Amino acid sequence: MKTFFCVLAAAAGSASAFAPAATKSTTNVALNSVFDDYVGAVDFRGKKWEFDPLNLSETYSPFVPFFREAELRHGRTAMLAVVGYSVADMVRIPGEMYSFAAVPHAVDAHDALLKSGPMIQIAAFIGLFDLIITAPAIQALGEGEREAGDLGWTKFGPDPETSKEAFDKKRVSELMNGRLAMMAIGGIATQTVITGHGFPYV
Repeated sequence: MKTFFCVLAAAAGSASAFAPAATKSTTNVALNSVFDDYVGAVDFRGKKWEFDPLNLSETYSPFVPFFREAELRHGRTAMLAVVGYSVADMVRIPGEMYSFAAVPHAVDAHDALLKSGPMIQIAAFIGLFDLIITAPAIQALGEGEREAGDLGWTKFGPDPETSKEAFDKKRVSELMNGRLAMMAIGGIATQTVITGHGFPYV
């Protein structure tokens, strides 16, 4: 039996010696990284900075447009939040439930207004907005019909068709300000809770 397997192996080996060698075709394809396809791979000094320590852009490459959309939306929301948070510590709209007596600091507004009702109304409006605006926008983004964060409001900025460099500079500026604002709103809320003071949170 052992001899049979030895003869079989020898025959297979001799047959493979006369078989044509498989040619391995090597084609060099230049693959763009996410940092080549999107603006914003810079640090606060304007230097090149490609930050993706978990390699998410390659692991989840189909979701990269959604990641950029989420970053832009959170950055825009945070920029509004920083201004709104600071103003709410100095000025209030009319109404007893919004007074400084009812809500001493902006950080207390969530719990106080959740009990009195307005937070439920705000959540309902956000849900309606996401249903009517966000869901179709994300679907169009996935189908390649729009770019991440593009709402078509370029009236007050550089024309992307005629001055792409100036337009990209504005896009980088928005990203950098949004990233700063996301850190800032977290810091403002933390400082308010720790110190118990409103603006300027020291």
